Amino acid sequence: MTPPADRPVVLEIQGLTKFFGGLRAVSDFGVTIRERELVGLIGPNGAGKTTVFNMITGIYVPSAGSIKFQGTELAEMAPHTITQIGIARTFQNIRLFPNLTVLDNVRIAYHPHAGYGMLDALTHGGKFTSLERELTEKAQDFLGVFRLQDRQGEIARNLPYGEQRRLEIARALAAEPKLLLLDEPAAGMNPAEVATLMDLIHFIRDRFSLTILLIEHQMRVVMGICEWMSVMDFGEVIARGTPQEIQANQRVIEAYLGRGAAALAQKLREKRTHAA
Repeated sequence: MTPPADRPVVLEIQGLTKFFGGLRAVSDFGVTIRERELVGLIGPNGAGKTTVFNMITGIYVPSAGSIKFQGTELAEMAPHTITQIGIARTFQNIRLFPNLTVLDNVRIAYHPHAGYGMLDALTHGGKFTSLERELTEKAQDFLGVFRLQDRQGEIARNLPYGEQRRLEIARALAAEPKLLLLDEPAAGMNPAEVATLMDLIHFIRDRFSLTILLIEHQMRVVMGICEWMSVMDFGEVIARGTPQEIQANQRVIEAYLGRGAAALAQKLREKRTHAA
């Protein structure tokens, strides 16, 4: 269900375009996302979804268009500044610090909010010691939310795959974002892990009052948790709507299956309807 229109706009994108040489990867992309919405961005491989994420987070500079986060233009802002003002993300391929402990992976994300300066860190004075203790306790509490508190001393690379994904999301949230971008969070997960992930995404949205935009290829995930979604193909948005509207959209079916397969699927649906 679409949230009330009077909720504040968190992310507003207009005319977003990206060229790589002569290749247009994204063309005139736009979306408006309001506070605490859970929105999907789907489409076939190569549709331009991750390129959109990379422009939102400052990895790529747009060729044209506007990206506004709570009214602030992001289009030429540095990635670390974008993180500091309240946007965090995960990646298709898990990007942890594999040789650090679970606890240290989360502690690192908290350090921009640590509250001490370079001199405190070099001298290990009283302020540094007390704030580091506070930061560690906060990270431990946070790991408890993600049911990783018993793993805090383990090296991150030794965690099972599903727990590495949870740790990556936990680390992203430790940056205290208002907008969370999830890039294929269910990639590589088994069905049980996917079910746990779906519950987790709903939980963190409600627990932390987050706005979430996610890319996902597993239709079970996007259809099961997203309130509405945009569909991209060849760099352009070809459809927007609720999960039910997207499932019935002929352009979306053609984008995923091809025209021939989509026509066959339509005939089979009509045959089942007549038979009923």
